[in-house]
Order: sequence, then C-alpha cells, then structure tokens
Amino acid sequence: MFKKSAVQLLGAVLLLNALIGFEAVWPTVWVKPTLKLGPDLLVLMLLMAAWTVWRGRLGQRVLSVLSGFYLLLVVGHYADMVVPNLLGRPINLYWDLPQLPRFVWVSAKGLPWWMSVLAAVALVVFVLAVYRAIHWGFSALADGLWTYRQTVRLWVFVLPLSAVACANYAGVESTWQVVCKPVVPTYWKEAVRLWDAFSPTGAASLLPASTVVDVAMAQPPGTVLTGLKQRDVMLMLLETYGAMLYDQPDANAAVAGSRRELERAIEQHGRHVVSAFYTSPTVGGASDLAHMSVLSGIDLNLHQPRKFDVLMTTERPTLLQVFQREGYEVVGLYHSVFWDWVERSFYRFDRYISGPDLQYTGPAFGFWKIPDQYALAKYAAQYPVKPGDKPRLTVFPTISTHFPFYQVPPYQPDWKRVLSDTPFDPVAAARAQAEQVNWANMRPDYLRTINYCHQWLAGYFEQPEQRDTVYVMLGDHQPTGSVTGPDASWDVPVFVVASDPALLNRFKQLGFSEGLTPAQRKPLGGLHDLTATLLKAFGPESIQP
Repeated sequence: MFKKSAVQLLGAVLLLNALIGFEAVWPTVWVKPTLKLGPDLLVLMLLMAAWTVWRGRLGQRVLSVLSGFYLLLVVGHYADMVVPNLLGRPINLYWDLPQLPRFVWVSAKGLPWWMSVLAAVALVVFVLAVYRAIHWGFSALADGLWTYRQTVRLWVFVLPLSAVACANYAGVESTWQVVCKPVVPTYWKEAVRLWDAFSPTGAASLLPASTVVDVAMAQPPGTVLTGLKQRDVMLMLLETYGAMLYDQPDANAAVAGSRRELERAIEQHGRHVVSAFYTSPTVGGASDLAHMSVLSGIDLNLHQPRKFDVLMTTERPTLLQVFQREGYEVVGLYHSVFWDWVERSFYRFDRYISGPDLQYTGPAFGFWKIPDQYALAKYAAQYPVKPGDKPRLTVFPTISTHFPFYQVPPYQPDWKRVLSDTPFDPVAAARAQAEQVNWANMRPDYLRTINYCHQWLAGYFEQPEQRDTVYVMLGDHQPTGSVTGPDASWDVPVFVVASDPALLNRFKQLGFSEGLTPAQRKPLGGLHDLTATLLKAFGPESIQP
C-alpha cells in the first residue's frame, strides 16, 4: 500500500509539473520538457495539503474546478513561452486576443477546408485529453495527500518545495535555475493591464495635454508647410520593414542587392534620398500604433495599449489636419482593407480608397489579395493629378511584406500590363499562389518579401512622375521574434526621397544622412518624434513645433 501510494503520488506530481514546466523551442510554436519545477503547482500542492489536513479529502467537484484552473495555467504558460518567440515581445491580451481570429483565418486560408476541420477537431480532442490527464493527476495527488496527511514525510516533501516557489514569486534570482516562470503573476499582470485600460479615470490621464500637431495648428494658416512649396507628399508606411535588415549580417546581405537597385533608381531619375533610424512603439504587429504615432505625435507604445483607443474616441488633430488646413487634399490608400473600417472616421480623409475601390481582377496573393505594385499603379491611373488640382498628401500603408510572409507576388516590369486582366505571367503567378506558410522558418520568406518591396519601389521611381512629389517612407515595426531572433531592437529605418536638395538638407541638419543606409545607427527618437522632424523640415525656419 505504501509503495503504490508513493509511486502514484510521485507520478501525479511529475505529470502535472511536466504540463507546466516546459520551455519554447525558438523560433517555433513547439515546446520541450525541462527539469525545472512549476511554482504554481508547488503552491497548489501546499494549499491542497493544508486543506486535506484541515477539512478532509478533496471532493470530485473541487478536483474538477482545480483541473479547469490548471488547464488555464497550462494554456497561459504556453502562450507566455511561445508569443515572445513569434512576436518578439511578451504576451499582451489586450492586443493579442482580438488578433487571434484573424491569425486563425490567415492560417486556414492556406489549407483545404477538410484539413481546417480536421485541425479544429484535433485541437478539441487534444485539449480534452490534456484536461483528463490533469484531472487524473489531481485525483492521484489528492489520494496521496490523504494517505500521508498525518505523516512528517508529507510536510518534509511539500514545505521546502513551496518555500522555493514563494521565493520565486518574490523574484529571488537564485531560484530561476530550478524553477520555471510562474503563470499566475502573468495572468494577474494582464488583468491589471485590462482593468487599467478600460478604467475611465485611467484613460483620461493617458493622452498629453498638447502635442507638436496642436502647436502647428495654432500657427497662422499658410505658414506651416512653406518648405514644401506646394509639392505633393506621399507617406509610405512600409509594413514590417525593420532595422534587422541592417543589423544582422545575413539579412543585410540578402537584401543588399535590391537595396542598391532601389537607390540607383532613385538617383538616376533626378531624386536623392536621406535616411535615419527611429524606434517604433510596437514590434511584430499592431501597425496602427506606429502609423498613428507618426500622425499624432503621441507615443502610442505597445506597453500602454489603451492610449490608441482613447485617442480614436477624440477629435484631436493629426498631421492630416495640418495638411488639410494648409490647402492639401488628403487621401488614404488602404488596398488591404476589404471590410467596413469604421475607425477611418477619425482620420478624416478627403478621399478614402479601399481594396474593392481599386477593382483588382488579377490573381490574389495571400490573405491580403492585392499586390502593392498594383495598388500604386491603379491609384495613379484611377486618380491622376491634373493641373490646377490641390497639392495632395497620400497615406499609403503597404501590405505585401506582412506576416506570415508567403505568396510573394511576382514583379511586373511593365506597369501598364499590371493594370490588365492578366497582370502577371500565369506560370509565375501560379507558382506564387502555391506557396505555403513555413511556420518553422519564416526568415527566408520574409527577406523575399523585402526584396520584392525594393523591386517594385525601384520600378515605381523609374515611372514618369505626374507632379513633383516628396516621399516619406518608414518601416512601421520589426518582424516577429521568430524572424529577428531574441533581443532584437524595436528600431526601424525612415527614408525621405525628394528632388529638392535644399529640402533634404533640412533633414540632414536634423540628423538624417545620405543614402538608404543611415550613417548613424543610434535612433533619433521614437516614431512620435518624427512628427516634429517632419514639421520642422517642411516648415519655415521660424516655426519650431
């Protein structure tokens, strides 16, 4: 009896600890077991032992509740281990939970329907199996605690382990070698974050009283953007274009050729480019935080997720309103959007162009369907600028370099053909459409998307220009951690392309350098600081927002 109970108790502890003591295998979604102890299990064991001595054996209802709670801990620990690998940042329920349905949809798009159903069924069966294993483990643990409730051996076993767990909760670093990361504090931190995010009193204090945009709006009309001399401006928000493309030698080498071709295309057609690094407020996703940080001049950092949502409920001005007041037509070119994007009302575009508005009839690539090259070509053809038209500011978020980096569109050198019903060679298009997501190693495909980005940009700058335009091109954030590797920065490059040397000299005076490779690796600030840089460079010297 003694041996059987001891073996059963030890087996239950080992099983339950294995379910919460694993580590992630970088850079995948897989995990591996470790010999570390799970502090949450140790604390639960102490509570169960105390309850057994004080109140008696745990009933089946309590064991079922404990099993459900422990299943949540297992799921939470898995997310806490894997999300940093995939996104390059800790888990954030405020942003990650709303993105989960889209992530599942993007994943399912590349599979036959029957495989998606099979995967869903397999997931349900797996979760139920894990729950049953947990329930058995807690039942066996309850039996063992009941058997040894009056023995010294029980407390010799439970108390030292519980003391180690409590020390781990308290942040004692010496325990990290034997105890894995606890899960309950992660849930608590996320609960506090969500409470703060949705608290009216907390939200009211999140936004600054005034920004550089407010200062610019307070200037007399017609004085803020005089340095532009009524030139058109295109703000290109380059999706997932991060500093790793410069920092990591293999990534730099993989895109260096196409980067040189892009720089050559810019310079051979009467323009020049300057560049600098800035720090994005996000990494791996949540591009809207980066876009709106630049437009608003507010640091919409990922660690304060409610800021963006609070801002979107206000009528505060952005750079778009500065340009509108200075006589510009402001256009939003969002070819990736196929749904009713209600938040666009905050932006107050004079003209908003979504994916369906571009009438794309060519082959669809990936979840986002329309290649960046087509979007720009169609925009120029469908909405040409004519003599006497207002100067135009176009906001253009690219999409072909978006996670999960597959089905890279072929480049079409003939920009007129790209607007036809057969924009690409059928064989090349079919080959691209047949590509599957490589979840185990996304890095090569990510670099292919960057080369495609350089290629269509070079082709675009080789086309006849309808009107003198200043291009501000910036990466919105680094790619996911599965691509960058651990401990990557949040920095992104910013490029300004123009034909006016005097205008570019203003940017150089503010820290930019010649070419597509910034001379200074240290970022000039956050992307919200770029707002002030743009206003200074585009305005008269007397205006210092």
